[in-house]
Amino acid sequence: MATSPCSSSGVSSSSSSGLGADAGLEIRTRSVEQTLVPLVSQITTLINHKDKPKRSDKTLQAIQRVGQAVNLAVGRFVTVGEAIANENHELKEEMSIACIEARRAGETIAQLTDVASLDHPESDSHITIFTDKTGVVKAARLLLSSVTKVLVLADRIVIKQIITSRNKVLATMEQLEKVSSFQEFVQIFSQFGNEMVEFAHLTGDRQNDLKDEKKKARMAASRAVLEKCTMMLLTASKTCLRHPDCESARINKDGVFHRMRLALEQVIEIVTDSRPNGENEMAPISIYSGIKEFKNKVEGLRENLYFLSKENLSTMLEVILEHTEDFTDSAYTSHEHREHILELSKQAKMELEQLVSVWMQAQNQKTKDLMEDLEVAILKTCQCMNELKREVHSAATSLAADLLKYHTDHMVLKALKVTGVEGNLEAVAEYTCKLSEQKEQLVEMCRLLRHVSGTEPLEITCIHAEDTFQVTGPQIISAAETLALHPSSKIAKENLEVFCEAWESQLSDMSLLLREINDVFEGKRGEKRVYLSLPRPGKHNANLKALKPVKLDSEEQAKIAKLGLELHLLTSDVDSETEKWEDQENDIVQHGQGMSSMAYSMYLFTRGEGLLKTTQDLFHQAEIFATEGTKLASALHAFSDQVHDDDKPLLLLEAEKLISMCKQLQITARASAQGKSATFTKVDACILKTRNVMTLLCQLLPLCCKLLRKNKAGNGCIKPAPPWKEDRIRTGTNAHTPERKAETFGIKSLENHVANMTFLESK
Repeated sequence: MATSPCSSSGVSSSSSSGLGADAGLEIRTRSVEQTLVPLVSQITTLINHKDKPKRSDKTLQAIQRVGQAVNLAVGRFVTVGEAIANENHELKEEMSIACIEARRAGETIAQLTDVASLDHPESDSHITIFTDKTGVVKAARLLLSSVTKVLVLADRIVIKQIITSRNKVLATMEQLEKVSSFQEFVQIFSQFGNEMVEFAHLTGDRQNDLKDEKKKARMAASRAVLEKCTMMLLTASKTCLRHPDCESARINKDGVFHRMRLALEQVIEIVTDSRPNGENEMAPISIYSGIKEFKNKVEGLRENLYFLSKENLSTMLEVILEHTEDFTDSAYTSHEHREHILELSKQAKMELEQLVSVWMQAQNQKTKDLMEDLEVAILKTCQCMNELKREVHSAATSLAADLLKYHTDHMVLKALKVTGVEGNLEAVAEYTCKLSEQKEQLVEMCRLLRHVSGTEPLEITCIHAEDTFQVTGPQIISAAETLALHPSSKIAKENLEVFCEAWESQLSDMSLLLREINDVFEGKRGEKRVYLSLPRPGKHNANLKALKPVKLDSEEQAKIAKLGLELHLLTSDVDSETEKWEDQENDIVQHGQGMSSMAYSMYLFTRGEGLLKTTQDLFHQAEIFATEGTKLASALHAFSDQVHDDDKPLLLLEAEKLISMCKQLQITARASAQGKSATFTKVDACILKTRNVMTLLCQLLPLCCKLLRKNKAGNGCIKPAPPWKEDRIRTGTNAHTPERKAETFGIKSLENHVANMTFLESK
């Protein structure tokens, strides 16, 4: 069933004239957000200009230039919007109205800023930005609203493309499901492969563009299912064609088709932001998130004794303790962990009772003693919840570590393959029972890990892993039964291999997921890393003693906000690239991660947050950043010596460019700046040059990946990206950056299959 992209575009049909933003508008993608950044910056410059009694010709000319630039940019933008409208008739009316509003607003801003040629800009005879500030604000609001609407409407086109691509894939899948001959299957599967390649590109780009990390994780999970199921569909269908009367082969094939349809449907739900039949998504609540919310409420009593009721707090604790029963009722939780969780649950109830008692007294009489008692009760309650969180984390992760270690030899899978080839139905039945037991253990492990995952994307990854074990287990069993019934069938043997590989792959991914969950718990990940090796003023540079640390005021922070946002986006791109390397100790990775961390701390500075408190702190950080960049360039030179490729000169050229840019940044960071204006100019220059270095870094990292693949020198260096990682799908052959074509479900191998399948031998 095709889903209408219009239902979830986030665009209201009401007029946005005079409003700050259309109430129905919601920006869901980074591309739309980034397009708006420069326009917002220019309009903010106009609106925030200072009204002074005397205005120089230079000021008037600058205001007029900005107004004209806005109008010209809007004109070009609207031309593109109108072309899109003409090509998409279902959006033509809405798009045309938004384009007209944008053009009108741009022209109004140009008229109001046409002040450079006037002797008296504030004259009543000519309405300008100086005489009608309200008019400029209204025009600016209309412009932002209408431009945003055009962008979001254009985004519907992308959604429509994905839906159309999905529909083509579904239609071809229906044909594949019904084929009865090898020749027909080969022909249709070739078409199916091409359609999956197109769908992979479209959804990969969309995944990278999504702002919502939770949706990114769900998209990554769905695309991982499609990646694995594509090869399963090939072998399962071949097996079914070879053995048309085999019931287990049919069950095996039907399971693959069903799972692919569910994954395709979930992708559409994500891109259209809708659920079938209008139902709301009910996300399961984890113990971690429950404890976090509970503690926030408890600590909020310090500021306000009346913002919630004791019943609300008691209910929240009851829900958390109900979830701990997943641990205490589990057959796989150790006796020691079970006892500790039960003790801490009992203690949590007692601490809350004491807290409520003191809290009620404090509401009636706010004495110093009572407030001190309340503080003690708050601390004891929160400490108890922290201990409970630590205990369930230990229970879940120790179980996971033990299970993954125990099943690392894949003995059951090996036995199924051997007994299947032997045609030993009795032995296959015995080992399928063992696999079912293993599946139940792993499913339970995933459920418990979800409670302690620490972030929503990791929760989604745990749910995806649980589903994978739940579905793949029975599919392995049906594939093994088919092989046991037809022990001489090479295609049945190949089919079992494919499903066993999917199981092994998921187990491998669980080891990485467990490491990620532990990192979040220990505070290493989850939140953006902040570089902590900031030199202290006066210790590393004697000249700093004479300089007075300066903070930026709110106006200056607003001016560099655009640069800061760009820096933030670039750090995400760099992190996305470095996390693909298996060897995290590699020099290129280490320097890249360090630079990204420092750039992020500089971004926080533009927001008035983070460890960099003064401009002097920022300049120190810029120096260290430049030094790290120079070290990276040295690592790139060393790497180039191992590469024999036509692209080697390009790598060396980029490395030299990096050295030059880092030297320029060092010079800027060390330059003297006296006075507020000069200091702000220096801040602006440092952040701008840091942004430029990060942009180059985004190009260098994928280039290194490309050279490693081409020269086959990085087999142990680049890991196949696990499907639970946000915006990365296992390909093994295709890396990407968020601004490039996304990976294609490991589709390279699929394309090879399509190209080489001139016939399918029935063996």
